[in-house]
Amino acid sequence: MSLPETEERDHFGTPSFRVRGRIFAQLSAAAEEKRAVLKLSPADQAALIAFDPQTFSSIPQWGKHGWTYARLDSVDPALFRDALIKSWRQVAPKTLVAAFGAANR
Repeated sequence: MSLPETEERDHFGTPSFRVRGRIFAQLSAAAEEKRAVLKLSPADQAALIAFDPQTFSSIPQWGKHGWTYARLDSVDPALFRDALIKSWRQVAPKTLVAAFGAANR
């Protein structure tokens, strides 16, 4: 919620996080597994899966578009924060990303 213009909204019964109406993260609906869904670039997705395949995985049918699962019980908090910011940057308008980058140097 600390990223610019982020809002939480329901998405089929689970919390989703959006910037200007576009989803960049969502908590999974699977009660037995605590995981988040992130919208990453295919390159970032591939790098995270290669680095930690126990924690990160591609979502069937949507993975080719960068949608990635992150297991919350095993992810390193700093790595998750970095991935979450990348996810936000992936869907936020370029002007908003530029303003965020300038304010966080």
